[in-house]
Amino acid sequence: MCGITGWIDNKTDIRDRVDIVENMADSLNNRGPDSSGLYRSKNALLGHRRLTIVDPEGGIQPMTRKIEDKEYTIVYNGELYNTDEVRNELKEKGHKFRSYSDTEVLLISYIEWGEECLNKINGIFAFCIWDEKDKKAFLARDPLGVKPLFYVCKGDSLIFASEIKAILKHPSVRPIVDQTGLLEMFGLGPARSLGNGVFKEIKEIPPAHRLVFDYRGIQIRKYWDLEAKPHLDDLDTTTEHIRELVVDAIERQLVSDVPVCTFLSGGLDSSAISVVASEAFKRRGKENLNTFSIDYEDNDKYFIASEFQPDSDKYWVKRVVDYIGSTHHNININNIELAESLERAVLARDLPGMADIDSSLYLFCKEVRKRATVALSGECADEIFGGYPWYTREEDINANTFPWSKSVNERKKILAKDLKDIPLKEYVESKYQETIKSVPKLKGESAEDKRMRELFYLNIKWFMVTLLNRKDRMSMSNSLEVRVPYADYRIVEYAYNIPRQLKLYGGREKGLLRRALKGILPEDVINRKKSPYPKTHHPQYTKEVQTKMKKILEDKKSPILQLIDRNEVMNIVDTGGRAFKKPWFGQLMTGPQLIAYLIQLDIWMKEYKVVIE
Repeated sequence: MCGITGWIDNKTDIRDRVDIVENMADSLNNRGPDSSGLYRSKNALLGHRRLTIVDPEGGIQPMTRKIEDKEYTIVYNGELYNTDEVRNELKEKGHKFRSYSDTEVLLISYIEWGEECLNKINGIFAFCIWDEKDKKAFLARDPLGVKPLFYVCKGDSLIFASEIKAILKHPSVRPIVDQTGLLEMFGLGPARSLGNGVFKEIKEIPPAHRLVFDYRGIQIRKYWDLEAKPHLDDLDTTTEHIRELVVDAIERQLVSDVPVCTFLSGGLDSSAISVVASEAFKRRGKENLNTFSIDYEDNDKYFIASEFQPDSDKYWVKRVVDYIGSTHHNININNIELAESLERAVLARDLPGMADIDSSLYLFCKEVRKRATVALSGECADEIFGGYPWYTREEDINANTFPWSKSVNERKKILAKDLKDIPLKEYVESKYQETIKSVPKLKGESAEDKRMRELFYLNIKWFMVTLLNRKDRMSMSNSLEVRVPYADYRIVEYAYNIPRQLKLYGGREKGLLRRALKGILPEDVINRKKSPYPKTHHPQYTKEVQTKMKKILEDKKSPILQLIDRNEVMNIVDTGGRAFKKPWFGQLMTGPQLIAYLIQLDIWMKEYKVVIE
């Protein structure tokens, strides 16, 4: 994986401004610590930072290829999982290759097929290809949004980068947040509307979209979306197809010239990845698979079972490790360091995120990186196969809003007096309805099936993207590439049309996936109730964030004070977050996590010198 950045201006010679793009690229050093590269022409400056995964010599970027009188240059962040198939097809058309890198395959694909190359590739990606003769930039992002790509369009210029921090290095871009940005932060945060970068001028290419920038300006178009179709396969055929797709996706994503490991929680999703990966390693004569799990110091003393977290991971991790014989590493997170790392998580994400759910992942990835460069993780299975409570709980199924974020009224109460009138509820409702209207549906579906389609679509377009953003920033800030096999678009396309009674087979969350994994996983692991990403239950952490937030509230220079009702927030802090009656977001952002989110908001405003407009 890598960090990419660039500046295109079709009316101005920007060759002597190369230092700007160098600075932008340098801010992405953690995404690509192994090497850097720069392309310079009259109207285009492209920067690249590389984390070497495949073909160290042949995959150097920016990469340029000349075909007759045309010259194309690519900067690319990602990984293709059907490289060999696409390369072979291109060879049959007469193309020759100088390397075995997927970068060259992607570039030649565009040269051969143009925009249609996006229908040929399977992978996670964000890239820009510059056509020097036609003065055209072509940018695209993968179907599910695993890899990020932000941009600013100002006058005749297009400025883009893998992360917001790089764009803010450009002198023409200021860290302004207007009312829309505040509505995003307080109404939807840590989620964001697709395409919204929170900062006034900064946008993000949405998942499954491509952007073209030339003399006519900017054009953005969706190139992929889910399609509603009748599901004609019976239970056994559906189960077998899901099994084949999942195993194939995992095995495809093991390709690498550097060490690969897996994240393991002992849950259904990560256990399946670890078992399939372990078996593949053994078949290929590779060294033992390294697996990694996360926990918190003394968490076993303070863990309290709940509807969302029925048990801890410790027993189940050992169960799977013993089953596959992996070389296992348990990472124990210190609670004080967890709180201290809230700042590092903000600097990684460039925005307030999921509080200690972010900072713990940051610390976890930091330790994993000491032993591996690539990891496979189990994100996306819950959104695709129905793992969350809101797929089965009637109250959430019937909620006329995002089921993971039902605290809009409570959120509004903590706003400063001057902001009480901003249309928070209306904004959230408009984003929800906007998404509902775009849901692909089948004519004649029952009301129940129609609603389940809506829920799955909402999760894929919103909740899943939020978790993928988290995983990308926390891992890449530690120069660790994390792959997510369940985000293979083939799995998502097929699963979208599976009826609820099959998907929730046996009346259980992820019932179909459980059935598909029979014979791969031990029966008790298959039957383990869904448990989310672990968080700390230690009172030491709660005290630490309470102390930090009180200092912020007592400091009259704290930038967050212009946005919040100090008395309301102080009440939340004094009660350890219990005064805020509902989760801020998802299942995990309750109590101390809300306090931590507000700490992150203050850090963000201070470190990024945010100007409220």
